[in-house]
Amino acid sequence: QVQLVESGGGLVQAGGSLRLSCAASGRTFSSFHMGWFRQAPGKEREFVGSIRGSSRYYADSVKGRFTISRDNAKNTVYLQMNSLKPEDTAVYYCAAGAYGPSQYEYPYWGQGTQVTVSS
Repeated sequence: QVQLVESGGGLVQAGGSLRLSCAASGRTFSSFHMGWFRQAPGKEREFVGSIRGSSRYYADSVKGRFTISRDNAKNTVYLQMNSLKPEDTAVYYCAAGAYGPSQYEYPYWGQGTQVTVSS
């Protein structure tokens, strides 16, 4: 079992940056592949990116703007978001236990953190 808590969301102007954090507790964090997803109002949850060892995998919509990293000593995974656009507005979730783009592969989820990008 692993518990995930996101933080770092907020309101930012278009073109700005935010860094989300996802703190994990429970089982050995370093053994888990981690992912980020987001859900905008009225839309389905969508894959943002994931990390497995030294490999990263990003959705086309965020590639080149978002970066995932992790600090196993702090049991934390990060999502650095640059050049934010209004269409990035969503609740962002971290997830653990898989690497692919399907949310159904991930057994563990955080509660989400709101990111709002104003134009």
